[in-house]
Parts: sequence; C-alpha cells; structure tokens
Amino acid sequence: KQRLILMPMNQLTDFEYLNSLNEEQKVAVKTLHGPVLVLSGAGTGKTRVLTTRIAHLLMTQTTKPWNIMAVTFTNKAAREMKERVSTIIGSAAEQILMGTFHSLGAKMLRQHAELLGLKKNFTIIDVDDQLKLIKQILSNHNIDEKRSPAKLFLNIINSWKDKGLTPDKISDNFTNSTNNEKQIYQEYQIKLLQSNCVDFGDLLIQPLELLRTNNDVLNQWQSKISHILIDEYQDTNTAQYLWIRLLCSKTNNICCVGDDDQSIYGWRGAEVKNILGFSKDFENAKTIRLEQNYRSTKKILEAANCLINKNNARLGKNLWTQNDGDENIEISSVYDSSEEAINIGEKIEEKIRDNKKLSEIAILVRTISQMREIEERFISIGLPYRVVGTKFFDRLEIKDAIAYVRILCNSSDNLAFERVINTPRRGIGSTTIKKLLDISRLEDIQLFHVGENILTYENINLPTKDKINKFINQINE
Repeated sequence: KQRLILMPMNQLTDFEYLNSLNEEQKVAVKTLHGPVLVLSGAGTGKTRVLTTRIAHLLMTQTTKPWNIMAVTFTNKAAREMKERVSTIIGSAAEQILMGTFHSLGAKMLRQHAELLGLKKNFTIIDVDDQLKLIKQILSNHNIDEKRSPAKLFLNIINSWKDKGLTPDKISDNFTNSTNNEKQIYQEYQIKLLQSNCVDFGDLLIQPLELLRTNNDVLNQWQSKISHILIDEYQDTNTAQYLWIRLLCSKTNNICCVGDDDQSIYGWRGAEVKNILGFSKDFENAKTIRLEQNYRSTKKILEAANCLINKNNARLGKNLWTQNDGDENIEISSVYDSSEEAINIGEKIEEKIRDNKKLSEIAILVRTISQMREIEERFISIGLPYRVVGTKFFDRLEIKDAIAYVRILCNSSDNLAFERVINTPRRGIGSTTIKKLLDISRLEDIQLFHVGENILTYENINLPTKDKINKFINQINE
C-alpha cells in the first residue's frame, strides 16, 4: 500500500508557505479545481507558483501525490521542482509523477510496450542513429542521398510526429511523390520496431496512440491522474497538446503556466496557439496574470514592454517591478562577426581594468558556431576563457560506451550493433558491415543473429568470420 507522509498536522491550518507570495500568486496557488491558465511573465515567480500549488494540493488533502502529474520543460527543472516541493511537504514529493513530456511518455511506453509491439527494454535512439537508419532506407530505394539528404527526411518525419501524425494519418497531399516521404516514414517506423527501438518523437506520439486506440489504457490513466500541471505551456507542440487533452478530459483539473510572449520554439514544432486558445479549449477556464517581476530593473522592463506590445498575437500583460537600478541598456551595432568579437574583447578588458573578475563575465550566444570569431579574438589578445558547449552524452566515446550497454540490454538494436562491431577496430570494415546488413534485410533477422550464425554464410571470408564470431562471444560473455 502507498503511504502519504506529510509535515506535522499543525501546518495544515497555518499554510505558512503562502506568506511569501504576492496576491496574484496566491490566487494561482489556491485555485485548485478546474482549468487554470497562469500567464507568467519573465521573472515573475512561476516556478514558485507551481511548486507551492503542488504542495497546497496535498496540504489541503485535495488529492494524493501519486495522482498528480507535473510536466516540466527539462529534467533539471523537474528535479529542482521536486526538491522545492519536498521542503514544504516532506518525502511525499517523491511519489509525484513529475518530469518532461518525453520522460513521462517513456514511463507510459515501458508500462504498455507490448500493446505497441515493443518489449519493455526498448532503446531510445538519438539523431545520429536516426540519420543512419534513414540512410539505409534511402540506399535500399536507390535514392541519391546528395540530392535528397537523410536530414531532410528526418526533419519531415519529426515534424509529422510533432503534429501527432502516424504514417497512416498522412494523406498523399502532404507528401512529395518524387521522394515518397510517407513510404520512407512507414519503413523507418517498421525498422525501429524490428530493432525494439524508439526515437524521441515516438516518446510523444506512441503514448498518444495508446490513449487514442486503447480505452482500457485511457481509463486507467484518467483514473490515476486527478490534477495536471504544465510548465512552459507556450512551448508545447500538437502531439503534447492532444496527449494532455485526453488525459485531463475526465476531471478538467489542469493548470498551465506559460508566457505567450516567450514562445520561440516554433521551429521545433511548438504551437503558440495552444496557449492563446486555452480559454476556448477548456470551458470555464480561469486566467491569472503574474506581472510583478523580481529579476529585472525598471529600465529593462520598460524597454521590454515597449517591444512586446508590438506583438500581433498575445493575451496581454504589462510587467512591472520595484527594483530601481539606474543602468541603461546598451545596444552595439557592428559591421560583422569580426568587429563584434573585437568589441566584446574591448568591453571585457574595460571590466578587468575596473577590477571585475573574469569568472563574473559571461557571453551568451544563440548558436555555438558564433563562438569561433570570439575564441579567435580571445586567443590573439591572450584572454583566458572557457566554452560551455558539447554535451557530455554527445561525445563520440560516450556514445560508443552507451552503444555497448544498448546491445547488452537489447540484442535487436541494429544501430548499436553497427556502431560497436568495429569499435575499437577489429578489422571488420564497411564492406563486411554492408554484407551483414544485406543478409539481415533479406532474411528479416537482426544483425546480432546474423553474427551468431556467421559461420553459415559463404560470401564472407574465414578470417572475417572469426573476428565477428569473437565479437559475438565477447558480447555474450
């Protein structure tokens, strides 16, 4: 039996955690039933509102922790939110279903994998493996990868998944008959299933399909989840929106926190219309505006409000603050990236002369490629710096190590097998790997099983068979 462990009972009546909130924040926290949209401007304390609202749901005994689903934009945000909630309610916070759309989707898939033809130990592949898989399909269809790059097909497939479209829901009007994207998508999904793999888009669209097509699963999750809270609602895509609509349709207890003026992820499938149309989507929805900013100064907010007021589609709010501050915003116009790098270097040298520490200075860029000119400038003037760039899990040696773990957990994972069979080098070249892929496709078996039966194939020479056999034995050990 699950146990609910809260703080001492005397706190149930005091609600001291509400004292630090302003009036609008208190309204957002105390409105516990029905659909609620919290329009939260930058620096207005949205995380505090979300965490306090979760705590208030439990401290008022409105629901149980295992009946709450809290969706965040990053796993880091989920961890921080759980830590904040636990400071108010104690260890009960551990029983809240909290994470990103993708992590929660993965949990749902692990639980119901068999209904989709998957095994519970399925592998989640990354972009490199997605591209590798699509290149194999293009090669099978004799499609010139230079004229029709794999990345183009991947972008199309990802956009369809963001919209909640499985291959059977795509009409011929949406496809290019020359390249036949729909067929590539269908074969891509079949190969993923054969390898017991999913991609990140599947972590959204597969749970959506589960809820759409299986009433038992839908009823199970609707009965389990009594309250849903969503952070950064302006960045949700269509698949996420449809998923949430299905989950909350029984109780309508949904609280979405977001800012229509900060919707910048349209290129990644985000639909700002999700937040703009909240009141139409959910009957009797309540909209609460958080407008007091705790982060910036008056001059910064005045400039920001002046610009944001020009936006065409917005629900409207006006940020204000009690922070005075007298520093003006400085805008520098430069001719090119070289001049920009020189400008940045000179400003930093000025700061150093004013006894500022280098560790107190940060340069924010939109993409890592913009750092090249700046780095070259810093090297030329002898200015020490540190780049926060490539993610740990994107490093080649880490991806290789993870591929070994993947093949140990899931022998059907062709992509992992292909990555590690010659890493480190074992003298098994690309020609041999192509032969293995051909056998795998013709006999409709996984690469690992081809390797296990390698001695039976005549088109591979004996020394290479011995190397493959040795590799298979190592994996089995």
